[in-house]
Amino acid sequence: MRNRRRQNSPIERLRLAIDCMPVATREAMLEAVRANERIIAGAYVDRQGGVCPMLAAHRQGGRTDFISFARSWDRFTRADGRARQATPRELSILISHLEASLASVTGLELDLAIKEHRELRSRRLRRPRRLPDAADPSGEIIARRTRKPSVRRFLADRLAPGSERRLPSPIPTRG
Repeated sequence: MRNRRRQNSPIERLRLAIDCMPVATREAMLEAVRANERIIAGAYVDRQGGVCPMLAAHRQGGRTDFISFARSWDRFTRADGRARQATPRELSILISHLEASLASVTGLELDLAIKEHRELRSRRLRRPRRLPDAADPSGEIIARRTRKPSVRRFLADRLAPGSERRLPSPIPTRG
């Protein structure tokens, strides 16, 4: 039972939320927390100019909306909905988790894959389109018009010429 409680502890949830954030957001948050901004818990801002770590990261350029981090930060700090300044201990834990998370980045992150995909796509869109070798526009172009099939044609094709046969009506007759 102890292992289960340890996995769901507030500090483990905070670490998981930090690891799930994009690398750019983690870097911006670390820079903001180190810049000695007044970091708070329990709200996004307070009247004395304090900001939560996510808003501080946003102001540093890490433009990400990540609500699970805000919730895990408030659970970790036991803010209970009241805005207060984060303690030095809470800030040092946050900084150490951010540093450890950034140190474990292997380069195979989703951010890098997205960045590479966007670069390849923009290069492909900038290049003029080439026709394949088999497509020769100098040959003769043959086109025919197609008409929408009409009900009369459909019925005329089904009835032999000169036949007096009638198709049953889809509308029931009274009687």
